[in-house]
Order: sequence, then structure tokens, then C-alpha cells
Amino acid sequence: MTEHFTGSFTQQEPIPDDGIEAALDVLRHGRLHRYNVAPGELSQTALLEQEFAAATGARYCLAVSSGGYAITTALRAVGVGHGDRVLTNAFTLAPVPGAIAAVGAHPVFVGVTDSLTIDLDDLAAKAGQAKVLLLSHMRGHICDMTRLMQICDGAGITVVEDCDHTMGGAWEGVASGRHGAVGCYSTQTYKHMNSGEGGLLITDDDDIAARSVLLSGSYMLYERHLAAPGPEVFARHKYDMPNISGRMDNLRAAILRPQLKILDDQVARWNARYKVLEDGLRGTPGLTVIDRPAAETYVGSSFQALVLDWPDAAIRDVVARCAARGVELKWFGAPEPVAFTSTYGHWRYAPADPMPDSDRILHGILDMRVPLTFSEDDCALIARIIRAEVGAVYQAA
Repeated sequence: MTEHFTGSFTQQEPIPDDGIEAALDVLRHGRLHRYNVAPGELSQTALLEQEFAAATGARYCLAVSSGGYAITTALRAVGVGHGDRVLTNAFTLAPVPGAIAAVGAHPVFVGVTDSLTIDLDDLAAKAGQAKVLLLSHMRGHICDMTRLMQICDGAGITVVEDCDHTMGGAWEGVASGRHGAVGCYSTQTYKHMNSGEGGLLITDDDDIAARSVLLSGSYMLYERHLAAPGPEVFARHKYDMPNISGRMDNLRAAILRPQLKILDDQVARWNARYKVLEDGLRGTPGLTVIDRPAAETYVGSSFQALVLDWPDAAIRDVVARCAARGVELKWFGAPEPVAFTSTYGHWRYAPADPMPDSDRILHGILDMRVPLTFSEDDCALIARIIRAEVGAVYQAA
């Protein structure tokens, strides 16, 4: 009997009960705007910032309207402007080069390795082309951050980390987002904390923090922040930073604070599911499972594997056969992007020279969400289906 999976790849877990209660409290009192507080009240947004800064070990944190807004704000706060060049991954999601374009800058794409991380040799070769690297830890894969920072520090490059897929992750025990000058996170529904949309930005730098708060639309209410520098720092910047409003509101912050408390437990649950998938797919003929380095603390909220050097028709066949059995795979090598699978060759606003070695990797990437609504038994079933369909197509080739 042919097995089928009947779960949803886009269904998230419910918001925790204490998050729902906190959200209802905000709705009942009506003070949704982060700066609209009663006498003596600390806003949900300011408390979230304080708690996230503590959780990551950062001095400062700013909560904003989206992960993309956090990145754009970080780029502006470190000084990226019109006409500048910014290094970034060739393998990433569209909001990353989109943030660079939003500030009038130009992406310089750096290649990807078969570990799905930024190619550090290519980064070293291109280090002289820009003063900022927007590093995307794409799909939760963290590169050798020690070597990356050596390259960037040696070349005078400021690093902004896109940690949308690595909240809760680390390299050699250092939280993702804490190696560079700024770390940016998303709380969009499919990330590691869910507020529908939302973002967080962390830094230890006084001036970057103050500029970011002002850019987000603080007016002159920055003293209502709990994870921001003192007023003397804001005095240096308050007349120079434009207000580009993108604040988080108290409703979303109320939903997120209980999720932050259980993030470590959620990471463990994701990784248990990832391990089942990894064990079930390793050794499948024609399929390469990505090895995770010992130095990496990853969060297995999605799963990637490679079908290197397969023809387009064979990969499409695998995707279609898995879909017919209820397993939703995304293919980053398709000539036309589907949903979020665009790559650097699709972004015509950011022309780039071809990178044949990276193109080979990108062509072979299969991607799958792993929501926590899946059980470990679900993941074992999914692995059996993928293994069977990859094997069938591979043997027929």
C-alpha cells in the first residue's frame, strides 16, 4: 500500500495561552501603540526588547514591523547609502537584496558552497569591493563565523547578520546575530517566533542603536525604551536621522514575549524532527544530505538536500511525485521561481556576473518546511516518501 502524508506544511502551532491572554489585555485597554502607555506602565514592546536583548546577550534591542525592515534599518544605521555596494549571499531570499536596493545600494553577490553557506574563499576575493557585508544565514545554515569575521575585520568590513532562520542558533556557543555589528531577526509566521509579521534588531554599538531607534519612528520618545542607549547618545543623532516609521506594536509584542520564554524548548523539538528526517534520508542514492558542523547549533525548522547535476526534468519529476503523496518540496533551481525560490539570477534590479559553481549548487537545492505541527512519526513518513520517490527517479535515469 502506497503511503501518503496528509499534514499541512504551512500550519503553525497555536499562540501560547499566556500570549493570547496578554494580547486580549492589550485589546481591552486599547493602548496598542508602543509609546501609548499609562502613567508608570512599561509597554509590551519595550519589555520584549529588554528580554530579547538579555536572551541574546546584546546591550540593545529594537522591535520593528518586519524582518526586512530590521535589515533595511540596520543598513542605514551602519551608514549604507545611495550608490554604495554591499556584499551579500547569492543563496538567500528576496528580501535580503531587496533591503539593499531599498536604501539605494547595489548587491555584490558572493557564492554558495555545497554546505549551503557563503563561500568564504569568494568572500575573501571580493572583500575589497564593499565596506559592508549583509550575511544571510540562509535556511538556518551558519558558516564558519570565526573565519568570516577574520576576513571582514581584516578588510574593514562591517557585518550585518540576517538571522531570520537562525533565531536560537549559535556558532561555537555564540548566539547567531552576535558576531557582526548588528543582528536582524524576523517574527513572521514561518519563523521561530510567530507574530504574523515583525522583526527585531540587536547591537552593542551605542550609535547604531540610537540611529536605529530614531529611524524606526521614535519621535522624541526614545527614553521610553528599556534596551537603548542613554539620551546623550540620541542627542548626537536626533536631528540627522529621518523618521521612517516601522515600529512594532504592543499587540504583537504581547504575543511574542511568551514565545521567547519557550524558544529553547521549541529549538529542541525542531531538532528532534530534523534528526528523524536526516536519519531517514541519509544514504539515499542521488540525494546529498547536508552535513552540519560540530561548531554549529542549528535550528531544524526547515530541511534541505541536494540533487546535484540532475536534469531539470528529473528534479521536476521528484517534486511532482512527492507532491502527489502529500509532501511539499520547493526547488531553488527552477527557471521560474515558485513562491520564495528565486535566486540571484532572477533579481534583474541587481545584475550580477554568472557564478557557475554556485549555479550548480543552486540548481540542485530541494527545500522543505518542518513545522512543529508535524510529529516525529510524521517526519519518518515524509522521509520514507522522499527516499522512495528520489530513488525511483534516480534508478530510472
